[in-house]
Order: sequence, then C-alpha cells, then structure tokens
Amino acid sequence: MTGRAPDAGMLRRGLRFGRARWPVLLRLAAWSVLEAGQTFLLGYALARALDEGFLAGRAGTGFGWLAVAGLGVPAGAYGTGRVYGAVAALVEPLRDRLVTHVVRRGVREADRGALSGLTQQVEIAREACAGLVMVARSFVFTAAGALAGLASLAPPLLLVVLPPLLAGVALFAAVLRPLARRQAAFLAADEALAGELGTVCAGLRDVTAAGAEERVAGDLTGRIEAELRAAHALARWGALRVTSLAVGGHLPVVLLLAAAPWLLRRGVTPGALVGALAYVTQSLLPALQNLVHGLGTSGARLTVVLRRLAPAASAPQPPTTPAPTVPQPPTAPPPQPPAAPASGRRRSRAPALVLSRVTFAYGPHSEPVLRDLDLTVPHGTHLAVVGPSGIGKSTLTALAAGLLPPRRGEVRVYGEPAPAARALRVLVPQEAYVFTGTLAENLAHLRQDSVPEEELCAAAEAVGAGALLEALGGPGARVDPAALSAGERQLIALARAYLSPAPLVLLDEATCHLDPRAEARAERALRERSGGTLVVVAHRISSARRADRVLVMDGRHTAYGGHEELLRRSALYRELVGAWEPGAGPAPPRSHPALALRDADGVDAVAGTGLAGDGRHVVAHRPVGQVQPPGDLGDGRPLGGQG
Repeated sequence: MTGRAPDAGMLRRGLRFGRARWPVLLRLAAWSVLEAGQTFLLGYALARALDEGFLAGRAGTGFGWLAVAGLGVPAGAYGTGRVYGAVAALVEPLRDRLVTHVVRRGVREADRGALSGLTQQVEIAREACAGLVMVARSFVFTAAGALAGLASLAPPLLLVVLPPLLAGVALFAAVLRPLARRQAAFLAADEALAGELGTVCAGLRDVTAAGAEERVAGDLTGRIEAELRAAHALARWGALRVTSLAVGGHLPVVLLLAAAPWLLRRGVTPGALVGALAYVTQSLLPALQNLVHGLGTSGARLTVVLRRLAPAASAPQPPTTPAPTVPQPPTAPPPQPPAAPASGRRRSRAPALVLSRVTFAYGPHSEPVLRDLDLTVPHGTHLAVVGPSGIGKSTLTALAAGLLPPRRGEVRVYGEPAPAARALRVLVPQEAYVFTGTLAENLAHLRQDSVPEEELCAAAEAVGAGALLEALGGPGARVDPAALSAGERQLIALARAYLSPAPLVLLDEATCHLDPRAEARAERALRERSGGTLVVVAHRISSARRADRVLVMDGRHTAYGGHEELLRRSALYRELVGAWEPGAGPAPPRSHPALALRDADGVDAVAGTGLAGDGRHVVAHRPVGQVQPPGDLGDGRPLGGQG
C-alpha cells in the first residue's frame, strides 16, 4: 500500500495539471493530427502508386501518387514544429512550479538539497516529462493514422495487424508499473552505493588504521549485493518489455508475409499489401519502440525525481517534541572500562606484540628503515617509543597494526599474524579521524554491540573528553569534523580507542595536540583499561617516564629498557631527556628566541635546528605535523636490532 500511494497521488496531481491546461492540450492534439497525416499518406499513396500506376502500366499515375506522399512530408514537418511549441507550453509551467517549490523549501526549511534540486533534478523532471509527452502523443496519433490507412486500403489487413499490436501494448502496459518500481529501486540502490563509496574512499586511511576493514567491507558488500539484486530484477522485467515490442511491432510483419496468399485471395491487392508493410515497418514499429523505451526509462526517472521534489505537505510531518535535555557526565564513580574480548583473554598469556627480525623499506631499492628488528612487548605492558624524527617510529606502529607488510621477518599480535589480528589492536594516528554523525556514533564506532550512554560518558571522562562531550551537547549531538580543533578530534579518537574491545592500543603521536596534563590523563586511562597493552610513539619525553619500558630508536641500533636504565646506557636517550629536563644529563646548546611565541597547543612556533624549548614544550623544526623534541633530527640511518 505504501508503495502505490505516492504513484496514485502523483497521477492525480498530473491529471489536475493537465485539466488546468486543456487549451494547450487541444492545440497539441490539432498539430499532432497534421503530423499524423504524413503517416496516413505514406502507406495509402504507396498502395495507389503500385495498384493504379506502376502495376497497371501507368507510370505517370504512379509518380503522381508518390508526389502526393512527398507533399505530406513538409506538412508533417510543419506540424512537428508546432508540436514542440505546444509541448514547451505544457512543460515549462511544470518546471516553474518545481523551481518555485524548491526555492521555497530551500529558504524556509534550509534544505541542503535545494541546490541539487535547482541545477539537476528540476531539469531532469523537465526533460523526462517532455520526452514522455512526445512519445505518448506520437504513438497515439501515429497508430491512429496507420490503422486508418490500413482500414482504407483493405479491412482484412486490420485482422492481421491489429490483434498482435493490441497484445503487445497490453503486455507493455502490464509490466510498466513493476518495471518502473524496479527502475526506481535500482536507481536508489546505485545512489546508496555511490554515497557509501564516497564516504569510505575519503576515509580509507582511517578505516585501515582503525582495523575496520571487515566491517566496512561487510557494509559495502551488502550495498553491492542490493544493487545486483535490483539489476537482476530490472533485467527480468526489461526482457518482458522487449517481448512486448517483438509481439506488437515485429510479429505483424511476419503475419502479413505469412498471410499474404490468404489476403490476396480475399481481394487485397499487392499494392495494399506493400502499403500495409510500410505502415507497420515505417510507422507502427518506430512509434512502439519510442513508447516502450521512453516510458520504460524516462518514466522511471520522472517518477523518482518527482517523489524527491514532491511538496513537503504531502509527507507526514514528525510530531513536535521539546528539545532534549543535555546529558551530564556522571558524577558517581564511573563504571569499569571495557574488558578485553574473549579472544584477547584467551591470548593474555601470549605476548601482545612480537617482531622477529623484521626488515622494512618503502621501495625495492630503498635503504631499509628497519633492519632485523627484534622486539617483544608482554601483555599488559606500557611501552613508549622515542627517537629522532624520520627514524621509523610511525613505520613501527604501522607494521604492528598490520598496515605495512615487512620485507623480511614476522609481526605477530597475541600470537596471530598482524594482518589477521585487526580485532586485537586499535591504532590512533596523529591526525585523528572524526566523521559526520553523532558523538555516540563516533565513540562507539569500533564496537559491534550497543554501547549504553553511561558507558560513553564514562569513557569520555576517563580520557579527559568529558568537558568536550558536555560542551558539544552530549552523546546524541551531531558532530561537524571541520568545526572541531585538532585536539578535540584527538580526544574523540582516544575515547573511541578506550571503548574498543581490542586489547592492544597503538598511539602514533595521537596526543600531540593535547597539553602535558591532558596527555598524561589519556595515557593513564588507556594503560588502565582491563587487560590492555599500550604502545605510545612518544610526543613528549614525559610519556617515556610514565611507561614500563622504553624503546629508543637510533639508526642501526636500538636501546630497550626502563627510564633509569636507559639514562645510564643510552647517550641518545640522555640527550632527549636533557633537552626536556635541565640537569638530567648532557643537553645540546640552548638558543633562546627573542620573543616567547607559543600557540594554544603549547608548541613554540620557532623553526630551525638546535633551538631548544623551555623544558616543558616542544620546538617545531620539521614540516607542520612533524613536531618532535629538540634535537630530534633524523640522520637517515636504518634501524637495527635491539641494543
């Protein structure tokens, strides 16, 4: 019932629109009669030219009848020209009404689809409507002219031509509505797939980083299968449309040829038989082809567009409800953080991350970034990774996440190969990904189950995003990624990782836009997740002090151990710590800028090598987005095994 109601309403509005313009319709019919005169003369004059002229030995008479048929061509062309004018007078008011409605809806309701409606959908409706009027009018008057010509030549000809023609038209009329519904379903499925692909392609890096390939692939597979089913259904009904064309247009030709002896015995002249073939092949068949293809394609397009442009009054209005109250973060002790999945608990005795003699380079002839690296991160460990910029820290996290395949060696997450362990890890990159939707959808993106609002608020509060959640309007608030700062996007991504069931969390400078206190809070929350393991590419050396173990990456050699241990045996680590903590060890020469230039994220806006910070903030000496501790310059050397 719901699928037929819009069609019936649209048909009633179309009939009212036509009745209000009956003078235009009369003018259109009059010019169509003149155009149909050419159709009548085509077969009639040809039959007389044969019977009374050439077959009777009177060539002049034959040529005279052909000249009469020729005179019908300019008369028909004149009528066709006037037909286009009448069609324009009928269609342009429809376009004007649609434009008025779209503009009114865009202004009053702030409809975002108004621009598309003006530039595309209204023009589609205008062209489709004009095409429908033309093909329907052409078939009606062409068929009338051809059938009148057959009756004037010999009534028995109608007994051969009329039954299959009526059968073909009846079959097409029977499949027209189901065909239109299948065409609309196919267009809707195609648009849904295109919209889904546009969203996914724009966020491929983040989909991969979040380990959501299977979930996204499942959604896309559903869209693809839906379009495939719609295409198959459309093809089946399209075959019936072709069958109706064969029955109504091609079968009469076969029947005329097969019944020729019977017709000739009943007084049908050879000229009348040739004229009947001309009527069928030159008039009826083309008109039927235009009708079948025009109504089958333009009709479906017009139906879909008019549904979208239908007045809002025809659609039920949602009830007015008071604005929802903004949920407040819980003041009671928050619930326990999400536990690791059953698969993670079963693997809790296996190391969280193991790299075995891993070598990686970004090209077949490039110098390896990592060479024969061995690393074991036990379950429940908080590991910080530090080192000069460009030394391979982000590469290490990408290998651990299974985003990059090693040239040699093996990477395992809880005993499984990294590419197959997507459900066991979550990667938060430096440029946090937030999509358009509600806060709840963003926070629970990596959860398959429904997440209660209390748990969402507790997760946000745990990582330090509680104030942001409240400021934006609670979990149900809509999120515009462009309106968020880089730090706010990072807080949302950190809360999403906190809610993830994956036991291994990889932070690739995912807190670089947060101040030190907020960074410490987020890392502590992720470290204290039930059954969790945390690997952090450190943005500040304070991250290393909070970690259980520290991996120092320095070209061919690495150092691995606790903070105090590395201060004793790693010169690079002492240098990094000294740049942040005066008196902790040898530090590079300090250079103080004339003015203290700092931005809201606590980054000194001073470029250049060897410029130290103030012991608390970092100095930017690389391109934007690559902020590292002072003196943190890569020397391009490959990274080797643990030292």
